[in-house]
Amino acid sequence: MAIRVCGQAFLSLRSVWQRWFLWVLLAVLVLALLGTVVWLAGRHEAEQVQAALDRDTADAASDLRAGLQRNVQSLHALQSGGLDPGRWATESTALMRGHREWLRLEWRDLALRTMAVADTPYRVRHFDEATRNSAQSDVALACAAARKTEGAAYSPSHYVALPDSGGIEVMEMCLPTESGGYLIATYTLRDVLIELVAPTLRRGQEVSLTEADGTRLASVGTARRSGSRVFSTQQLIDLPGTALVLRVDGWRAAPDVFPNLLTGLVTAISIALVSVLVLLARDTRRRLRAENELADTLAFRKAMEDSVITGLRARDLQGRITYVNPAFCEMVGFSADELVAAGLGEAPYWPTELAHEYQKRQTHRLAGGMPPREGFESVFMHKDGSRFPVLIFEAPLINAHGVQTGWMSAFIDVSEQRRVEELSRASQERLQASARLATVGEMASLLSHELTQPLAAIASYASGSLNLLQGAQGDGAEVAMAVRRIAEQADRAGQVIRSVHDFVRRRDRTREPVAPQALLDAVLPLVRLQARKLGVRVDVQLEDALPAVLCDRTLVEQVLLNLARNAMQAMDMPEFKERVLLLRVSRAGGLRAAGAPADMRHWLTFAVADIGSGIADDVAERLFTPFFTTRADGMGLGLSLCRTVVEQHGGVLMHEPNRPRGTVFRFTLPMA
Repeated sequence: MAIRVCGQAFLSLRSVWQRWFLWVLLAVLVLALLGTVVWLAGRHEAEQVQAALDRDTADAASDLRAGLQRNVQSLHALQSGGLDPGRWATESTALMRGHREWLRLEWRDLALRTMAVADTPYRVRHFDEATRNSAQSDVALACAAARKTEGAAYSPSHYVALPDSGGIEVMEMCLPTESGGYLIATYTLRDVLIELVAPTLRRGQEVSLTEADGTRLASVGTARRSGSRVFSTQQLIDLPGTALVLRVDGWRAAPDVFPNLLTGLVTAISIALVSVLVLLARDTRRRLRAENELADTLAFRKAMEDSVITGLRARDLQGRITYVNPAFCEMVGFSADELVAAGLGEAPYWPTELAHEYQKRQTHRLAGGMPPREGFESVFMHKDGSRFPVLIFEAPLINAHGVQTGWMSAFIDVSEQRRVEELSRASQERLQASARLATVGEMASLLSHELTQPLAAIASYASGSLNLLQGAQGDGAEVAMAVRRIAEQADRAGQVIRSVHDFVRRRDRTREPVAPQALLDAVLPLVRLQARKLGVRVDVQLEDALPAVLCDRTLVEQVLLNLARNAMQAMDMPEFKERVLLLRVSRAGGLRAAGAPADMRHWLTFAVADIGSGIADDVAERLFTPFFTTRADGMGLGLSLCRTVVEQHGGVLMHEPNRPRGTVFRFTLPMA
C-alpha cells in the first residue's frame, strides 16, 4: 500500500515536472527570441546610423572640394581682365564680402613681394609684417608647387595667434597669375567648415578638420553629451600641396527607444500568436468560400459584358478611366491598357477640334452635374483618325456603401443609323427635285402655249408698222429700224419658246450647221446692252478658219447668253474696278476633262471667262444641282439646263479657276 502511494506520488510529481519544464522551456525560448530580436534591432539601428553618417560625410567632403574649386574659379575670374592696381581695391573688396572663409587676399610678384592686400570685412586684421613673414616659407612652398602644376596649390595649415588670446588655424592657397605673379588666399579652417559644409551636417554632431595623424585643427557643431553612444566617420580631403581629413562625430542617447518598442511588440505577438492562428484558419475557410463565389460572379459578369455590343466605360471622380469593355475598345480602336494608361487630361478618342468642348463637359460632370436621362449625342475619333457619332448614356457609379466613386457610361455607335437617315434624306430630296422639275416642265409648256399668241400679235403689229413706215426718211427711218429690231426679237422670243417647249416634251430637234461667228453675233447685242449697264468690257476671240458646228442654234445661243450674264453678275462688285468678259472659240484638240469625248479633233470649245471672285469649293460641289443658287433672286435652273443642253449635243460643260482670278466656263460642240 505504501509502495503504491509512493508510486502514484512519483508519477504525479513527474507529470507536474514535465508540464512545468515545457512551460519553462517555452519561456526560455521566448526570452531568448526576444533578446535576440532586441540585440539584432539595436545592431541594425547602429548600422543604419553609421551608414547615414558615412553617406552624409561623403556628401560634405564632396561639397567641401566643390567649394574650394569654386573659389579657385572666382580668383581666375578676378584676373580675367588683367590685374589693375586701380581696380584692385574695389574688386577684391567685393570678392572678400562673398567669401567669409577667406581671411586675407594678397597679390604678390614672382619674388613673393606683396603688391596689394585685401582683408576680410568680417574680422579685425590678424596679420602684420612680422606675423606674415613667419609663414613665408609655407607660402613659398605652396607657390612653387602652384607654378610647377600651373594651378592652385595649398600650404600646410599653421596656427596664427590672436592679439588678445587664443588663435586660429589657417592655410594658404596660391594661384599663379597670367601676368606673372601670384594670388594668395588665406583660409581659416573653422570658417571653411562653417561656409562650405551643409548646416544640416553640424546639427547634433561635431564636424572637424584634422591632420592625417589625427591632430584636430578646427571643429564646429555640438559637443559630445554624456551617456551617449558615439558614431564616427572620416573622409580624406586630398588637396594639391597638403591633405586634410574631414571627421564627423555623432551620438545618440542610450538606451534606444526602438528596441523597447520592438520588445513589446514581439511579446504581444507571441501571446496572441496561437489565437491568431486559430482565427486565421477559420477565416481562411470563409475567405476561400467567398473567393470561389466571387470568382463565379466575376466570370458571369465578364461573359455578359463581353457579349454586349454596347461600349461601357467607367471613370473615377478625377476623370481617369478605370474600366472599358471589349466593345468600347473595338469602337475606338484603342486597347484597354492604352485607355487606362491615358490618365487625366484629353482622352485619345476625342477629336482634336472638339477636345476643349469635351473637357468642359467632363469638368461639369465631375463637379456633380447630372447628365440627361435620355442621353446625348457626341462625336468620337477612331485610332485611324476617322470620326463617328455616338449616343452616350451616363449614370453615377455607387459602391456597396452608397458612396459615389465615379461615373459609368454606355456608348452606342449610331454611324450606321445616321448613314441610313442620310440616304433617306437624299432620296427624299431627289424625289422633291424631280417633282419640282416636273412642275417646271408643265409651267414651261403652259407658258410656251400662252405666250405664242401675244408674240405673234407683236410680230404682226411690227410688220404692219414697217409697211406703214416703208419709204420714210429722217426720223421715220430710225423708227423703222427700231420696229425691225422689235420684230426680230419677237421672232427670236418665239423661237426660244418653241425650243423650250420641244425641250420639255423631249422632241428631237432639228440641228443645222452654224458658224461660231453667227452664234456670237446673235447674242452680242444683248450681252453688250447688259455690259454697258454694269461697266464690263467685252472681248471676243476666234481662231482663224473655224468650221461650223452642228447644233440647235436657239438653245446654244441661250447657253452662251446665260453663261455671259452669270459672268457679268460675278464681277458686279464694288471692289472690282476692272471688269472684262472674254468670249473665246477655239479647237478642242488639247482639252482634257472628265466626260469629254475621246477624240477631240472634231470638236470646238466655247469659253466664257470673267475676272470676278471665283467659285468656292463648297459651292462648286452643288453648282449644277437644280434649284441651287447663290443669288437671292435666282431660281437655280440656269446652269442645270445649260449642262443638259450641252450634253444633249454630245458635249460637256465644265468650269475651272481663271488666272489671276475669276472663273472660266467651257463647253464643247461637234463640228458640222
